[in-house]
Amino acid sequence: MELNKRYRRLRSNSIVRNMVAETSLTTDNFIVPLFIIEGTNKKEEISSMPGYFRFSLDLLKTEIKELKRLGLNSVLLFVKVPDSLKDNEGKEALNPQGLMQRAVRFIKDIDPEMIVMTDVALDPYSSYGHDGIVSGQEIVNDATVEVLAAISLTHGQAGADFVAPSDMMDGRVKAIRAKLDGAGFTKTGILSYSAKYASSFYGPFRDALDSAPGFGDKKTYQMDFRNSTEALKETLLDIEEGADIVMVKPAGAYLDIIRRVKESVQVPVAAYQVSGEYAMIKAAAANGWLDEKSAMIESLTAIRRAGADIIVSYFAKDFAKLV
Repeated sequence: MELNKRYRRLRSNSIVRNMVAETSLTTDNFIVPLFIIEGTNKKEEISSMPGYFRFSLDLLKTEIKELKRLGLNSVLLFVKVPDSLKDNEGKEALNPQGLMQRAVRFIKDIDPEMIVMTDVALDPYSSYGHDGIVSGQEIVNDATVEVLAAISLTHGQAGADFVAPSDMMDGRVKAIRAKLDGAGFTKTGILSYSAKYASSFYGPFRDALDSAPGFGDKKTYQMDFRNSTEALKETLLDIEEGADIVMVKPAGAYLDIIRRVKESVQVPVAAYQVSGEYAMIKAAAANGWLDEKSAMIESLTAIRRAGADIIVSYFAKDFAKLV
């Protein structure tokens, strides 16, 4: 055959393939989610997330040191709150001695250079399991935003490097930025869940934190998965209101959204490979239907290739151990 172009020459062996690879993925690209629980000497595996755990504060020291050893330098904290502390206003979320605030201080004492990011939402603290204050059957926006801004300030006061509002209430980034700046916390950043979709892939996460909605669903505030232009509007508004990093969640089924956002903004773009995506790969691998390591790397690389500068993933440690 007479061919002017033979592209297979650039695939001939691993050295050549690595040399011309368009997408790179390193531990610097990851944020590690951490689930925190009350108590001592507790490390509980999450049944729907094999190989992933909830930690009591005293066991975080070992975990943080291992992450650092693996080259993972950023964590995103979530807390599992006892039912006795849940209400409709999120009062416990404002407690300066609450589990989240203590966790931030604890990690910063262990390793001041570890970048600590905190989930800001009411669902872990809500007796209704929703991301906002409930009135009748409505999740009210403006009253929730006031509480979210106050929560963010307590996280900044505890030492968080970034707060990460995950609620999808209108105007919350602006209110959080104003609250932080007004109290002198101008260095505390905001990683905003800017395009968070109402997704069926969150199930294991809600199991991990016991935060499933007690009634209805979250479709009145989380985004409709049929929409993509809406994601750009939400993201651009968050940037205008003061977001330092924007995030698309979930990641795997929303690679087109990641790409559209990346091409439209000039701030770092994060994507969250959520619990359902993690659980699917784990379950399929456990049944021998696919190779876990190769599926993990392929899925993470796809998210990076789509345009994510940062990936929040439960596979972060597994990836780091491979590289």
